[in-house]
Amino acid sequence: MIDSFSTTEVEAFGRDGFLIIEQDFIAEETVMLLRERFDKLFAGEYSTGIAPDEVNWVAGRDPETKTRQICNGWKADDLIAAQVLSEQSGRLAAQLAGWDGVRVVHDNCLWKPPGARTLGMHQDGSYAGYVDPAEMITVWVALDQTFAQSGTIEYVAGSHKWPKAPPSRGDFHDPDDWLAPVAAAAPKGASSERTPVVVKPGGAAIHHSRVFHGSGINEAEIDRRALVTHMIPSTAQFDPVGVDPIYTRYRRRGEMAMDESYFPILWDNAGGRSPWLSSLPQLPGAVTAGA
Repeated sequence: MIDSFSTTEVEAFGRDGFLIIEQDFIAEETVMLLRERFDKLFAGEYSTGIAPDEVNWVAGRDPETKTRQICNGWKADDLIAAQVLSEQSGRLAAQLAGWDGVRVVHDNCLWKPPGARTLGMHQDGSYAGYVDPAEMITVWVALDQTFAQSGTIEYVAGSHKWPKAPPSRGDFHDPDDWLAPVAAAAPKGASSERTPVVVKPGGAAIHHSRVFHGSGINEAEIDRRALVTHMIPSTAQFDPVGVDPIYTRYRRRGEMAMDESYFPILWDNAGGRSPWLSSLPQLPGAVTAGA
């Protein structure tokens, strides 16, 4: 398992806006556990008794061709939480971002079965106006082997240096043209070439909040599941003006501080973590500081 990145890897992240880890970001045993938890989560079985903040796909309600998405699945399942809120993810994200510490803002549990349609190209930072600073860094962990044709996440290298685009006004799920936001945002002469993330189960990718990314149709015969942790600086607060219809509900009246019950600190440079995280189960092969 990875404990830290080399100078070369940090420089590559700064150049491209993303870094791909082809395998062994998490252990094989952890991959198997998380697949089992995905089955229960998407069946509406919440082991903590608490529903996720967003459930964007429900069996029998939504078409099988829609990418299945749950946001803040960690609140519904402590094994999902153990990975989403891992010290390893926080420490590595902080190293790449150059932050003194990170806290989670939310997660995504994504499942693209064969035939599932696209997710439109976007910049995560375009949707972060409810936090200050409006910056994120994201760890995307594959629970299945990915291929260019399996609807894997794709990045436009260097696009984190482009201006921040406004949030999409269309449907994020299976838009008419999932690549259109890149064409609209690309500065004159900039390359729009895409890099698909091809990794083994347990591999990962980490990306900057302004790098354009999305995914095409899953044309393969296997599922494409991923567990995604979106993080912000540990010192971040709610924006006093910008709001999100879901996540600003956790802002206390008259206060901008982010409650660690809902936005826990995963790691800081003093080795700190929100105390309650110690109650989560230990995943196989988990990496902690100094390990």
